[in-house]
Amino acid sequence: MSSLSSTSMLRTALVWSGIVTAVLLVAGGAVGLLVAGTSGLWSALVAVLMAAVFLGFTIVSILIANRFYGDPLFVPIFFGSVMGGWILKFVVFLVVLFVLRDQPWLTPLVFLVSLVVSIVASLVVDVVVMLRMRTSAVSDTTLPTAAEVEAGERRPGDSAAPQD
Repeated sequence: MSSLSSTSMLRTALVWSGIVTAVLLVAGGAVGLLVAGTSGLWSALVAVLMAAVFLGFTIVSILIANRFYGDPLFVPIFFGSVMGGWILKFVVFLVVLFVLRDQPWLTPLVFLVSLVVSIVASLVVDVVVMLRMRTSAVSDTTLPTAAEVEAGERRPGDSAAPQD
């Protein structure tokens, strides 16, 4: 069983998202502390960690589903994992927001800005990783060797007649 070509890309995105999260924790915490004191610090830290956990959860669910590549039930397992993870993430996100809404230590504006900046930074990381990955347009396939082409050998699935 081979792994999918997307696995290395997803792992790279996960690593870079972790690095960006660490930078945002420091920067957001410092700005939150300067703007709103200790309340702003905690608001920024919670928002950045929340964004990192929920956005990283999607990548992890895809990586777990990719382990079943080659299994006859790969497609249902993959979509069940990703959609189930998304539904779980959505419900937990709403519950966390409702719990945090009435906390006296939360500064809503610092929380919102930190959350939005974290999400945008994560999306930028995903775009940069995908643009820099060098994967073929048709992945997980093999090309004929030069000897096969010269001999005019055909493979199952070839649609063109060999050139004379």
